[in-house]
Amino acid sequence: MTTVERTVAEEAPTLAPEEVAAWAERLEGAAVEDVLAWAVARFHPHLALACSFGAEDMVLVDALARVRPGARVFYLDTGLFFPETYAARDRLAARYPVTLIRVSPELSLAEQETRHGAELWRRDPDLCCRLRKVDPLRQALTGLGLRAWITGIRRQQAPSRAGARVVEWDDRFGLVKFNPLAGWTWEQVWDYIRARGVPYNELHDRGYPSIGCAPCTRPVRPGEDARAGRWAGFAKTECGLHG
Repeated sequence: MTTVERTVAEEAPTLAPEEVAAWAERLEGAAVEDVLAWAVARFHPHLALACSFGAEDMVLVDALARVRPGARVFYLDTGLFFPETYAARDRLAARYPVTLIRVSPELSLAEQETRHGAELWRRDPDLCCRLRKVDPLRQALTGLGLRAWITGIRRQQAPSRAGARVVEWDDRFGLVKFNPLAGWTWEQVWDYIRARGVPYNELHDRGYPSIGCAPCTRPVRPGEDARAGRWAGFAKTECGLHG
């Protein structure tokens, strides 16, 4: 870390654990715009939204662009997105006044194949997720000088996310994490999208409530939870970004 980077890190705002808990209680049930406004007031410019171009993240971009035009929004481009996901990205970029930042893995897909073999995601999805998502995220959070990040996590998405708070301390990455939609239902997400005409990934209309990399995502069957289409055939429900 350079002297300048160290000075910025030391001066960047943060929250003590007791403050995180207090704000989690205070902001529970607050409007998404109010949560984002507080996050921006407390942490800007050391704050960014992580976007996967799913329905929840498109809602957050729409709200954040109104709260803080020019706010930073970053995405982890694994190189394995569906074409529809890239199309959603392009519609987002054309519509909203945000600073969209592409984060890439250290290894290209060709380099990963040379080092780890073809279609790593079929043999070791945990390693593939680490190389293409978790490690790039860790580098992005540091490289962007963040003290807080915003995600589209909802408690209803899966049992592994049932305990999510609107504000929490992220032990994995060592910074504050905002989940403004934690208490929202899937119906509330779509009510917002329809009411504001928010662009969204067309795969949602084809049975994909949760959208990840193309090789590891399938449509969800009736009665399955929203993330059942991710890593089908593996005892895996998270890529490692949130647990």
